[in-house]
Amino acid sequence: MKLDIIRHSLAHILAAAVKELYPRVKFGIGPAIENGFYYDFDKLKISDTDLPKIEKKMKEIIRKDIKFKKKKISKKEAKKIFKTQPYKLELSETKSLSIYQTGDFIDLCKGPHVKSSKEINPNAFKLTKLAGAYWKGDEKNKMLTRIYGVAFETKKELDKYLKIQQEAEKRDHRKLGQKLELFSINEEVGAGLPLWHGKGTILRHIIENYLYEELTSQGYEWLTTPHIGKLSLWKTSGHWDFYRENIYAPIKIDKEEYLLKPMNCPFHIKVYQSKIRSYKDLPIKFAELGTVYRYEKSGVLHGLTRVRGFTQDDAHIFCAPDQLSNELTSMLKYGLKILKTFGFKDYEIYLSTRPKKFMGTLKMWQKATNSLKYACDKLKLKYQTDPEGGIFYGPKIDIKIKDSIGRPWQCSTFQIDFNLPKAFNISYIDKKGKKKEPILIHRALLGSLERFIGVLLEHYEGALPLWLSPVQIWIIPVGARHKKYAKEVEKELNLFRIEVKDENETVSKKIRQGEIQKIPYILVVGDKEMENKSVRIRQRGKGDIGEMKIDKFIDKI
Repeated sequence: MKLDIIRHSLAHILAAAVKELYPRVKFGIGPAIENGFYYDFDKLKISDTDLPKIEKKMKEIIRKDIKFKKKKISKKEAKKIFKTQPYKLELSETKSLSIYQTGDFIDLCKGPHVKSSKEINPNAFKLTKLAGAYWKGDEKNKMLTRIYGVAFETKKELDKYLKIQQEAEKRDHRKLGQKLELFSINEEVGAGLPLWHGKGTILRHIIENYLYEELTSQGYEWLTTPHIGKLSLWKTSGHWDFYRENIYAPIKIDKEEYLLKPMNCPFHIKVYQSKIRSYKDLPIKFAELGTVYRYEKSGVLHGLTRVRGFTQDDAHIFCAPDQLSNELTSMLKYGLKILKTFGFKDYEIYLSTRPKKFMGTLKMWQKATNSLKYACDKLKLKYQTDPEGGIFYGPKIDIKIKDSIGRPWQCSTFQIDFNLPKAFNISYIDKKGKKKEPILIHRALLGSLERFIGVLLEHYEGALPLWLSPVQIWIIPVGARHKKYAKEVEKELNLFRIEVKDENETVSKKIRQGEIQKIPYILVVGDKEMENKSVRIRQRGKGDIGEMKIDKFIDKI
């Protein structure tokens, strides 16, 4: 809490510094946020090169030991104080008003703040970047200039954070995606709609094929469903009422309204309803790599990790009440195994409970939440509670994986749903020949392929494990007379994804290109290798590891 107060106070000091340097500026808002703070300004034309100057002015203000003074004011007083500040005047249309004065700067604010600027360490904050931000987050409003800063209690904490951010910059999947020729995002196509290039498509297929084999072995039945469906489906499911802000506007076809599907659930339910189901059939497990479309504001779109069209490794499990605990336990255990296969061994588990807007009864919610707790306890998994973090139709478990520099990423999710079976009136015939309502479990192991691939790229800094690398081996012939032998080596290594690099360039340049492309193995073949029926191996991260017979190389990898 103390750190949040420091960060909020720094936002005010930032505004005070900007006012001194740019007197004609108009003020928006300036809250504390995760790891720091920001402030929005109008009539401020600056660039990143101006941030050190503003930061210097902030430190001057902090060292003056300026007090933060709070005062309650009336609307009439607010109109007088902020007569030249239109955004503050707009915010002053409220019942209870208070201001904080920091030196010559006055801000409309509830607080809290530090009592004095001497409580702030002037060496433990840094202004980091500029961004555009719509007033009140509404795209219809004016775009303001937002200045971001980060802040901690000590310089040591700040330095640690900045070091991680520097490392994160090197791992930015958007840059890696371009450099490794995996994907691109084109403005003419549309924001948040990635285009997968050849190598990126190979990477997707590797992951898809792995999931297909794994889930088939676990008794899942694979489905394929349309990209659009009648609006009435999502009215029945409740998504139209509870999730509308994330759904694209309906499309009118032959006097019927259709939606770009925001999720696959109603389609899977309709497949379940296509025939009478018996208790002997349960659990029924439907899986789909289904592409869905959800509206995200342009300001939050980010490479592959926040998009508008994405493919979920989606599944729906229909089970009897007495099967619920076993299914949840099995899914959780299996989900963690799959994450480990991709190299994620560190994770945090969250149990999300009933939100304010929800379907169903309190009794149903309690029963579902207890089932999730039971599964975690049975597997001896430590978890944290995320109050009100559940979906409107049921509670859930989320797994946040930690990457190689310790950042958490939302990944797997397991959601219990007592509501959609009721809404769609689905049933099975029990042992006594009576109709019973099944329980529905929604689950995604990787989340979405787009987001997961973005996380993978940042986790490995683009140097994907051999099994995931779109191109596993480059073969480089030293000269023209070695091209034939290079093709023979390619044929012997036909189990792997290979490219023969026989372009008219120097060997050293090709090796350098292979290192930039993060190719796991680069094989150089010349006279000696041709004579010995061998290859000269360069291994990613290790360099030249020597000459080796081809069969030995196959054994090695």
